[in-house]
Amino acid sequence: MRRRSLLVLGAAAGLSACAIEAPGGFYSPSREGSPGYAAPESLAPGALGGAASGGPPGAPVGLLLPLSGPLGSIGRPMRQAAALALSAPGSPPLLVRDTGGAPEGAAEAARAVLSGGARLILGPLTAPETQAAAAVSLSAAVPMLAFTNDPALARPGVWVLGITPGEQVSRLVAAAARDGRTRFAALLPDNPFGRLMADGLAHATATAALSPPEIRFHGQGMASINAVTRALSDYAGRWGPIEARIRAAGASGTEAGRRQAALLRKSVPPPPPFDALLLADTGESLREIAALLAYYVVGPPAVRILGPTLWADPRSDSGRLPGAWYAAPDARARAGFVAEFTARYGASPPGVADLAYDAAAIARVTSGAGYATGALTQASGFAGTDGVLALRADGHVRRGLAVFAVAPGGGRLVSPAPGRAPA
Repeated sequence: MRRRSLLVLGAAAGLSACAIEAPGGFYSPSREGSPGYAAPESLAPGALGGAASGGPPGAPVGLLLPLSGPLGSIGRPMRQAAALALSAPGSPPLLVRDTGGAPEGAAEAARAVLSGGARLILGPLTAPETQAAAAVSLSAAVPMLAFTNDPALARPGVWVLGITPGEQVSRLVAAAARDGRTRFAALLPDNPFGRLMADGLAHATATAALSPPEIRFHGQGMASINAVTRALSDYAGRWGPIEARIRAAGASGTEAGRRQAALLRKSVPPPPPFDALLLADTGESLREIAALLAYYVVGPPAVRILGPTLWADPRSDSGRLPGAWYAAPDARARAGFVAEFTARYGASPPGVADLAYDAAAIARVTSGAGYATGALTQASGFAGTDGVLALRADGHVRRGLAVFAVAPGGGRLVSPAPGRAPA
């Protein structure tokens, strides 16, 4: 089988990544692959833009993963994916260290790979591990490609490879605006993930010169969700005038009045004061929200429902909201990586393994330039099996995501991923 390798955008393609860190732990949506493409074997050094070397060409690459402990079952296939990306002749050496899934373990693992000569660090997995390991890597002026999706950890020299809530929301707002939606609202859980989605919505609507969104947070339990949903949808204001007419008709005491009241009870209230609604819940709370949105008459065609990348996984219960949109990588190009991984290791890779393959492929491409910042952040970015991505100087990563609609059997493509990462 022909070796796949990540290349600078415009030169060729071949990369894969998709994983998000949800509240309570690391989460990766399952995806079915379909035919992708193979990349050329190598990249000419000149394609890196002549960036100054930040270290000796071909210097070792450090990989920090939880290979033991509760997260070991996640870390081990990620190690295999990284090794696969760096198995071609001419790849830099890979130094692997176990973090144990703990911040102190990640810091010690970072010190170990730096002592071994690593000039680029891949990983670690979680936000707490990344925070601890980044302190070590930054003090040594060694760049890090972390697997978390916590945007608070992005900074010069530390790139967050996971798909951040802000990236998801930005893509959704752009697609919804092209669909004619101009009035956004959000019903979000009162937790860190919900707050990040809210920040993303506020930023995205401001960037698009749209009106500020109406954002409400709900607590745990049906009572809180019901109260917030009712208030946000302005159900009392929408149904109140109809209800007053029903009472007046019934108070007439006549048969005609009773008939009129019966007809009025079948009335559909006016639409809510927004035409796009962002959600972030999954599971039981999403089931409750779906029922309440139906009860308060909030949904298509008047309102476009939007949600997180988590909805790519049917276990999220996104099927309760058919037609709702979410932003995610287009899985159709992942098949090449899946086939190669399966041929090598005898099992399909979990979605989270894509991140490790991506990071290692970037390392291989930029090793000739010593992993210099100019090589990592070259303007055209990189192209890969999950779409284009570009590493920005501030540590944020821009991705070209597709937009899907929730549908039986998997997401239905609404808007394809762009050919280049957004600025």
